[in-house]
Amino acid sequence: MPDYRLESVYLPAGWNRDVVISVAADGFVTGICPAAAAPDGGRGAERVDGIVIPGMPNAHSHAFQRAMAGNTEFRLSAQDSFWTWRQAMYALANQIEPDELEVVATQLYVEMLKAGYTSVAEFHYLHRRRDGAAYDGANALWDAVDAAAKTAGIGLTFLPTLYQSSDFAAKTLKLEQQRFRFGTDAFLRAVDELRRSDAGIRRTGAAFHSLRAVPIEDLRAAARALRGIDATMPLHIHVAEQLLEVQACLRETGRRPIELLLDTGLVDEHWCLVHATHATPAELEALAATRAVVCVSISTEANLGDGFFDAPGFFAFGGRVCVGSDSHATVDPAEELRWLEYQQRLRQTRRGVLATSAESHVGTVLWSSAAEHGAAALGQAVGRIAVGRRADWVVLDAAHPTMAGAALDTCLDRLLFAGGRAAVRDSMVAGKWVVRAGRHAADDLLRSRFGPLMTKLRD
Repeated sequence: MPDYRLESVYLPAGWNRDVVISVAADGFVTGICPAAAAPDGGRGAERVDGIVIPGMPNAHSHAFQRAMAGNTEFRLSAQDSFWTWRQAMYALANQIEPDELEVVATQLYVEMLKAGYTSVAEFHYLHRRRDGAAYDGANALWDAVDAAAKTAGIGLTFLPTLYQSSDFAAKTLKLEQQRFRFGTDAFLRAVDELRRSDAGIRRTGAAFHSLRAVPIEDLRAAARALRGIDATMPLHIHVAEQLLEVQACLRETGRRPIELLLDTGLVDEHWCLVHATHATPAELEALAATRAVVCVSISTEANLGDGFFDAPGFFAFGGRVCVGSDSHATVDPAEELRWLEYQQRLRQTRRGVLATSAESHVGTVLWSSAAEHGAAALGQAVGRIAVGRRADWVVLDAAHPTMAGAALDTCLDRLLFAGGRAAVRDSMVAGKWVVRAGRHAADDLLRSRFGPLMTKLRD
C-alpha cells in the first residue's frame, strides 16, 4: 500500500501542508494524517511537491464531437443557432467509424487528464452502423469508447443513451438520426449486460437523450426498469437547453420540459439534468428539492448560443451543480467554472457572485462543489481527497508563474481566474499517475494518428 507525502493539499476541511495519504491497491484512500503523526514521520512516502487538489469529474461528454471542434465557427446565415450547428453534428455522427471514434475519444480523454478532469460521463448515442443496421454481437462503437478510456486511464461512467423520436409527439426519426435508434426492451437488455461487466474505474449508467427524443411514457417505463437493474444507477438527460424546445414542449404537453420531467416523480439524487438553461425559479426550487444534479457546460452553451443558467437562483435553493465539456469547444474545467461566475458578473454588474458566507474564495467554492457534485452525477466515489474516496488527484506546479506567490487559500482562485490551467502538471486516477509533467504515455501514438484522422473527417 503506497503512501504519498503531499507538500500542500486541499482536503474537505480546507487547506493543509505536509500530509501523508495512504492509498490501497484498488486506488482508494485508506488513511490521512499529518506527516509528523505518520509511523516514520512520512520519510518512506513518495513525495509529491506542488499543490494537490481533487480531480474534476467531467459530467457531460459527447466524445465524437471533439472531431468538429473549431470547424463550425463561420456564419451560414444571420439566423445561425444550435439548430443549424446540429446539421454539422449529424454529418459527423454519420461518418465516423468505430476505429476512428477510438482515436478521437482517446485524444479527448488525454486532453481531459491534462486539463484537470480525472473522470468522465460519456453520454453516448451512436449505437448503429452507418447504414442504421445493428451490430452483430458486441457493439463496436461502445467498445471504442471503453478502449479509449482504458488507454487514457480516465475513470469512465458510460451512459448508453435512449433515442427514439425526432421531436415531441413521438415523431418518426429522420434519416440522419437512424444511427441513434434503440428500442426500449433492447436498450434495457444492453444496459443490464454492460453493467454486469463493470469493474475498477468504469461504471455503467444510462441516459435519455431528451424529452424530444424519448416520449414521456417510454421514459417513465425505461427509468423504472433501470431502477430495477440498479437502484443507484446514474440517469442523465438533456433538458430545457433551447427556447424552441421549451416552446414545443408547451405546445404538445401543456407543460415546460423540467416541469414535465418532475411530474413523473422519478427524479431523485441519482439523476443529472444537463443544461437546464431555460428554467423558471419555481422549476429550480422543485429541482433542488429532488437533490438531482444540474450539469452546466458553459463553453458549449455559449458556443451554441443557448442562454444563461440561473446559477445564483439554483444555489439559493440549495441546488447542486457540476460541469462538463459537452461538445468540447473547450476542454478545461477551470474555464467552465470561470465562466459560470463571469456570466453572472456580467449580468449583475458585481463581483464574487457565487462566493458564500462560509467560503469567500470563489475558486474554492466552485472547484470543490463541482468536484463533489460531479462525483454524484457519475455515481463514482471521487470528487474529494478523503478516506473511502478514490485517489483521483490533480497536482498544480507551485513554481509556475500563474501560482507564484499564491497563498494556499488563493490557489483555486489562481487556477480559475489567473490562467492557472497552465500550472496543471500531474494527474492521478485510482492511485496511478497518468500524466506526469504534462506528458501522457499515449502522446506519441496519438500525434501520429489524430492529425491525419482529423484531416480525413474534415474532408
